[in-house]
Amino acid sequence: MPRFDPTAALRPALRTLPEYAALEDLEAVAARYGVDPADVIKIDGNENPYGPSPRALEALAGNYHPNHYGDPDQRRLRAAIGAHFGVPPEAVVAGSGSDEIIDLLFRLFTDSGERILVSTPTFGMYAFDAGLHGVEVTDVPLLEGWAYDSEAMVDAAQEAKATFIPSPNNPTGNTLPVALVDRLLETGTLLVVDEAYIEFSHQSSLVQRAAAEPGLVVLRTMSKWGGLAGLRVGYGVMHPATADFLMRAKQPYNVNAAAEAATIASFEDTSVLDERACTLTGERDRVAAALAAQGWVHPWPSESIFVLLRLSRGDGKTVRDMLRARGIFARYFDHPRLRDHIRISMALPEQNDRVIEAFREIGEELARG
Repeated sequence: MPRFDPTAALRPALRTLPEYAALEDLEAVAARYGVDPADVIKIDGNENPYGPSPRALEALAGNYHPNHYGDPDQRRLRAAIGAHFGVPPEAVVAGSGSDEIIDLLFRLFTDSGERILVSTPTFGMYAFDAGLHGVEVTDVPLLEGWAYDSEAMVDAAQEAKATFIPSPNNPTGNTLPVALVDRLLETGTLLVVDEAYIEFSHQSSLVQRAAAEPGLVVLRTMSKWGGLAGLRVGYGVMHPATADFLMRAKQPYNVNAAAEAATIASFEDTSVLDERACTLTGERDRVAAALAAQGWVHPWPSESIFVLLRLSRGDGKTVRDMLRARGIFARYFDHPRLRDHIRISMALPEQNDRVIEAFREIGEELARG
């Protein structure tokens, strides 16, 4: 009998699945460019440069039992999240990052051959998960200036089992109009609004509406506002009936003990986290204005922790590499509409000053040819 062959046994639909374009390892990139990892300014991952809140750090120092399994029903965690937003704990499901909630939604509510709707450029995880589950993707691209093509989206949503939209959008930084939310819900699609960056926006959250609206799911994460990206904890707020299905289908101990303790403590330290978010949005606006004044960098308006920059000298990949050589790691997207763009997230103020100066140097170098 022939031995097991993983390539032959792989589901045919997955044999050509593109790999998700995750961030490269910091130390590996630093070594490639000959820079000291300790000196790197990391602005490619939209991470919070301030890290966890003081109470979260205290919790991580020992307010949990790593030798015990956690609560599979997430009682304390769901209660803390629910209390923060004024929604029932039964409307909350936590996961190992919001990526896990996205995957659960695909597992439960889509089938092979069905369709989802996205508007690119956008977060790549939705299309990646669609590929894993044999789900087709309908793309209604953003218009010039990154506005949503509302009429085309509403038309396409009629045939889409689910619609995934970040608000603010990643990487463009714009938000989803409430009027479009209403129209999409009327189509019968499951509308998943990813609010990973909402704490850096002026837009109101949809979490309370999601707890009462069967067709709406709101995703949130502790990676950005909470500074807990490395602990991998996110959550969804949705109608309790929807949440019940996800709770039944998730892995039993999917949020580790350290992540749970730090998240609960973070919701006891919201004033600190909100103040930091305010500082970062102020830095976002300051950096964008300083770069715009250089004449060759054109920041798009942003409601997030990051800014998407259009470049009139060089291209995104070239500028990314020139920044890396200076120990600054920014994000380039190999997307047809973004090849003359680069995205930067906010670092500490003194680091942002270095970023501004690096762009000035690079602009002068590119102008000389």
